[in-house]
Amino acid sequence: MAAPRAGLGAGAGAAAGVPGRQGSSGVEVVFPSEPAPPAPLCPHGPTLLFVKVNQGKEETRRFYACSACRDRKDCNFFQWEDEKLSGARLAAREAHNRKCQPPLSRTQCAERYLKFIELPLSQRKFCQRCQQLLLPDDWEKHHEHRVVGDISITQLRRPSQLLYPLENKKTNAQYLFADRSCQFLVDLLPTLGFTRVLCVGTPRYSQFYMEDSFCHYNMFNHHFFDGKAALEVCRTFLQEDKGEGVIMVTDPPFGGLVEPLAVTFKKLIAMWKEGQSEGSSHKELPIFWIFPYFFESRIRQFFPSFCMLDYQRFHRTFICVDEAMKYGCMLEVDYDNHALYKHGKTGRKQSPVRIFTNIPPNKIILPSEEGYRFCPLCQRYISLENQHCEHCNSCTSKDGRKWNHCFFCKKCVKPSWIHCSICGHCALPDHSCGGPKDGCFICGELDHKRSTCPKITTSKKVNRAVRKQKQRKSNKMKMGITKGQSMNHTSVTRKKNRRERAHQYLCS
Repeated sequence: MAAPRAGLGAGAGAAAGVPGRQGSSGVEVVFPSEPAPPAPLCPHGPTLLFVKVNQGKEETRRFYACSACRDRKDCNFFQWEDEKLSGARLAAREAHNRKCQPPLSRTQCAERYLKFIELPLSQRKFCQRCQQLLLPDDWEKHHEHRVVGDISITQLRRPSQLLYPLENKKTNAQYLFADRSCQFLVDLLPTLGFTRVLCVGTPRYSQFYMEDSFCHYNMFNHHFFDGKAALEVCRTFLQEDKGEGVIMVTDPPFGGLVEPLAVTFKKLIAMWKEGQSEGSSHKELPIFWIFPYFFESRIRQFFPSFCMLDYQRFHRTFICVDEAMKYGCMLEVDYDNHALYKHGKTGRKQSPVRIFTNIPPNKIILPSEEGYRFCPLCQRYISLENQHCEHCNSCTSKDGRKWNHCFFCKKCVKPSWIHCSICGHCALPDHSCGGPKDGCFICGELDHKRSTCPKITTSKKVNRAVRKQKQRKSNKMKMGITKGQSMNHTSVTRKKNRRERAHQYLCS
């Protein structure tokens, strides 16, 4: 997160597993209802307890895995819930966890930052290879690297202009919001009366902020890497002025589970409420949760007061709010470096990213120049194609298109869907009436997923052979076209020469 004077940089990316559904297979997170022993630690803090689900039934043995990384290549922690470890293994794990921590502590980062801003402009350098601000003592180590000089204070206030975004979809997924999306939020927040912002999810910004403005934090397990001191920084910031004028803005990795995020956010809300006066106990911490629209039902399951705004220009880029506004925090909201959801002709789809908030939607004015308008019946701003349905009594579109009302399902559905009398609900015309199939996409077995299929090596070989065969055919076709074009060109030239010789003969 980050904030004017306090913020938290969320640790790695996406929690393991996927949300389960009845009759599904996969991995689900478990939050014990009774007090449980402390979870074992991995490099990203306390782990989460998971259980495998096969055809809607939980397996008997549960296990601990990393809260932040869903790919074992990024963090390979695994321990059965009832597993007993020897002292040697515990010591080895602790040593490994220490080795994986950042090379510099928050205090050291703050000291380096103070020294850096005191340097003359000509001596302020940034190593693009190592993604690090350089002090004069560091120059020799980085002399063969690509180094940018003359780093201004303005650049330091916008770290994303210097840092390369991490694009590991399963862990980091730092796709950048477009400037206009950032500007929309920057203009909106003071209009709503907010003077302080707590941003949850600003990793790798440690070297650009002081200790009272940034904390190394994991949003999937509410873990402060620098202990109680960092926790108090966050608490103090949230409870300043009895909690008035503060809003939390969060942009979690889309691969993360909603449930661990919701548990964490409720702990931050409780921390904020501790500083409220007795007469304000009914109030809620204002929140902007930026997430894909298809998670709406999951988010509202944990936060019933939340609503989803129609605003959809979310291609990510980081921006630092102007100091004059007293924010000093990072906001990340069209994905400039995401080909799938980029705005404009180069993007393949409209962005699915929306703002979920507990702020009354009639207070949030969306830009009319981008086609948004106010629906007096719903009391909120909606996109141009979003039409009010008199049967549902709401503007029902979620993706910017006009949805159609299905009288059988008694709700509005996407325009590309039709009602299936076999399934009893609306779906794509070419859907499988057997319903969603779990298990392996390669061999069809239900006891494992594609990533652990024993036939995956054979499948890869077959696919590689097919691709090579197609490539050879494509190359042959190109060669045939080239030869044909060459022959046609030669034939035309010869005919032209013959005509010229005949003309010269007739004229002579």
